[in-house]
Amino acid sequence: MNQPHAAGAQHVSSRLMRESLIDKALIASTESPVRAILPSLNVIQIGGLSIMDRGHAALMPLLDEIVANQATHTQVVGVGPGVRARHMLSVGLDLGLPTGALATLAAKSAAQNAYMVSCLLAAHGFVYLEAPFIVQLLPAMLAAARGAVFNGIPPYDLWEHPPAVGKIPPHGSDAGSYLVAEAFGARSVILLKDVDGLYTADPKTHPDATFIPQIGAAELLRLQLQTLPIEPVVLKLLAHTKQVRGIRIVNGLVRGNLTRALVGEPVGTMIHA
Repeated sequence: MNQPHAAGAQHVSSRLMRESLIDKALIASTESPVRAILPSLNVIQIGGLSIMDRGHAALMPLLDEIVANQATHTQVVGVGPGVRARHMLSVGLDLGLPTGALATLAAKSAAQNAYMVSCLLAAHGFVYLEAPFIVQLLPAMLAAARGAVFNGIPPYDLWEHPPAVGKIPPHGSDAGSYLVAEAFGARSVILLKDVDGLYTADPKTHPDATFIPQIGAAELLRLQLQTLPIEPVVLKLLAHTKQVRGIRIVNGLVRGNLTRALVGEPVGTMIHA
């Protein structure tokens, strides 16, 4: 609210105006309900290594299922990088590149995969959105198109956060899909992988591993499992979520699993906040 001030100037009333934005009391006072921008949105993440790299046999039935569900479930599709990104990261590490440069390289591979998926879905009304334009254009695109495909790697690029150990960029396509869902207040986040969900150990090498149908993010972090089908940084992000209440990991190689997840059936593993 503008108020008259000396010499005809206007004073803008704001509780943030004269306070430090890193003051703990002020930060605590900003806790309030968040408005969901697209509450019916479902963010679908297609794994690069687990789905894309398997080619036609793995990807096409999944895309058919996405198209079949779009009339009743609004979906945007994030796509991750695959083995090409790992090769680039390996070369970059050998050359001594910093984490920010490595993140930029990984995003290029994910963008290539996302573009391929958008081409395959173009005839069904899906459009491709570059990462910087998701927030500005996604609502408008969904009003005009049937769906959208985006590069799942968050566009931190040179501003990527250095990890505690090593130099591999911590924010991959799982994190990017979660962050898009959090920003828009999405109905669900579904990560399509090549495993049935979470296990106490890698089921590919430990046949006796126990399946975990649901678990809290904080509890999963405490377990410190040796292998995870989800980026660990996502579990930390879930601890501070304002809108996303959980992420579901589903085996995208099994026909019908995505449909079951979209209608709320307990398929795969739910990691809740």
